[in-house]
Amino acid sequence: MSCWMPGCPALSMCRGLAALPIACLERAKDLKTRLGILLHKPELGHRTGSSSKLQLGSRRRDSSREVLEWRESFDQLLKSKSGVNAFHTFLKTEFSEENLDFWLACEDFKKTRSKTKLASKANRIFEEFVQSEAPREVNIDHETREITRKNLSGATSACFNEAQAKTRTLMEKDSYPRFLKSASYQDMSRQAAGSRGTSKRSHT
Repeated sequence: MSCWMPGCPALSMCRGLAALPIACLERAKDLKTRLGILLHKPELGHRTGSSSKLQLGSRRRDSSREVLEWRESFDQLLKSKSGVNAFHTFLKTEFSEENLDFWLACEDFKKTRSKTKLASKANRIFEEFVQSEAPREVNIDHETREITRKNLSGATSACFNEAQAKTRTLMEKDSYPRFLKSASYQDMSRQAAGSRGTSKRSHT
């Protein structure tokens, strides 16, 4: 809008803008640019939302496959973090979670590099799980218990290997088959199979 008449509002506005410092005008331009970016954000958000939905769907398919793999072997179950959690929950119902806790403690123990920490951790694990009448005593024979006790005198990352192997065998032959037959795992595997079936149909 242009106007040459005295007292015209447009003319007054132009004079007012001309009188403003350049810094103010630059700030106004910057604000305008930012507002433009904000106005376009919903569109960007929509695209990001679609991408996250695809990633979520992919994660669900992966977890469904994982659940079904647990029944292939005990090793497959132990390789899966969520599988270990599900198995631990099941063992709690049987009051035998100390076997898995001991196995996990041994796995963590093997990663210890400091000799000082190795010795202190070894004693702590032995006192908690292995020694006779320990607070969370695992079910191993007397001979294995004594071998493990002797290993503590020169603690290495392998000092629990025999006791850990015996506990693992016990879980694999005893608790693991019952876990696979449990109502909780049966429900999980049905849901996983249903989820995979739906996924396959949607891709055909």
